[in-house]
Amino acid sequence: MRKEAEERKSEILDAADELFAQRGFDGTSTNDILEKVGIARGTLYYHFKSKEDIMDALIERYSLHLISSAQKMGADRSVPLYERILHVVMALNIRGDSSKEIMEHIHKPQNALMHQKIQRVIINGVPPILTELICEGIEQGLFNTPFPYECMEMVIAYANTVFDDDMVELTNEERASRIQAFIFNVERLLGAESGSLMSVVMQMFDSGNGDRSDASSTE
Repeated sequence: MRKEAEERKSEILDAADELFAQRGFDGTSTNDILEKVGIARGTLYYHFKSKEDIMDALIERYSLHLISSAQKMGADRSVPLYERILHVVMALNIRGDSSKEIMEHIHKPQNALMHQKIQRVIINGVPPILTELICEGIEQGLFNTPFPYECMEMVIAYANTVFDDDMVELTNEERASRIQAFIFNVERLLGAESGSLMSVVMQMFDSGNGDRSDASSTE
């Protein structure tokens, strides 16, 4: 019964994810979700109190997916260390059929608490993943810092604030400048060779292998 309940809940979230992407959050009704899943209203309300509750559950699911993706990227030793670090940061962008709707929902004033929850997930969940990579780099002689965790905490906290449009409004030119300065200063924090991270970033973007990343899922 518990398994069936979890499967039903997942079906509702999958349907809502698809409908939000197609029609938008405001353009999707609970009736639309009911019809797509093929369930009674009572079944829906057994799992979720409202459409907003469904969206919040989707956001939570995406948050857990972000951390899982970041862990997977960091653990892939077939990829060079610098690239793994950047891939972990890139994994922090929310992706999915309804990602645009999720971002709009999060950034509404009444959803400030949910926004804060996602930031908390990132700030608490990502530095440990990156710290393992930094320690690996220290062993290889690529980095030199006595505070690997604290460095990554600073990096994620900064990125999750400055590259969040709700916190700081930036033009494209200002954002590009901030990203360059960000990478430059990360190299200083880690005691890395000057230009080492920057060159990897440019190579990844020039080759088309990387999506634009602002190191924040809540942009």
